[in-house]
Amino acid sequence: MTTDAEIQTALPALGPGNVAVITGAASGIGLAAAKRLAAMGMKIVLADIGGARLDEAAGAVGKIAGSSAVLAVATDVSRADEVDRLADHAFETFGGVSLLMNNAGVGKNPGKPWGNRDAWKQLLGINFWGVVHGVEAFAPRMLASSKPGLIINTGSKQGITTPPGNLAYNVSKAGVKTFTEGLAHALRNEPGAHMSAHLLIPGFTYTGLTEGATEKPAGAWTGEQVIDFMLESLVRGDFYILCPDNEAQRPMDEKRMAWAIGDIIENRPALSRWHADHKDAFASFMKS
Repeated sequence: MTTDAEIQTALPALGPGNVAVITGAASGIGLAAAKRLAAMGMKIVLADIGGARLDEAAGAVGKIAGSSAVLAVATDVSRADEVDRLADHAFETFGGVSLLMNNAGVGKNPGKPWGNRDAWKQLLGINFWGVVHGVEAFAPRMLASSKPGLIINTGSKQGITTPPGNLAYNVSKAGVKTFTEGLAHALRNEPGAHMSAHLLIPGFTYTGLTEGATEKPAGAWTGEQVIDFMLESLVRGDFYILCPDNEAQRPMDEKRMAWAIGDIIENRPALSRWHADHKDAFASFMKS
């Protein structure tokens, strides 16, 4: 495994004393990232909906980094003004930001495409617009510093293969994927920029979004495993940080994604993997 010193040599944005801002930081992948980066000597800004959970997370990270190196800011990422305020607090307190992790997300299913408009807007406001608001609030100031910087946006495999079940979530994460691809292109073509964007694609991970689970399912990874894999991937320079889990390894994910794009190439029905006329062909494809 790559050591922290090797990670920080390869990724100067993660150097000791630098600042990481993490949304959705009160639990799951966000909290795991905050603890790991704090252990590497970074200063941490935790953003999440306010309350006891955020306070507890800040206390836990403070035990690692020291309380003076931790800032907790109650933030609703669906509101641009609150994310702007988060950025103001981060820069005023620590003077700069070198890592922005747009990780906040919700998974409650608002239902069918033709109903529950307000719930759809709420989910998209957090999962997609929260990412956009983060980039708008932080990227210009990070670029102005001319220092190395990273932006990591948390997507999902469901934003790529778009399985039936929670269409709104799939739409939001497909949007994050496309937005982050465009962001990466814009950053690498920005004169004088020393920043890059990356798409974190977790597998089955035990987090606050794991429905019906009171303990980690055997097939799931922990948030800590996701962050370890993320750091290794960043050292390699990966844009797509495609995480496995205890049920699905990369070859399986690759085949599922290849089948999904094949629906367009082969002119199959939408979501043919779950279509009665194509389920046997999909099963054969996966075995081949």
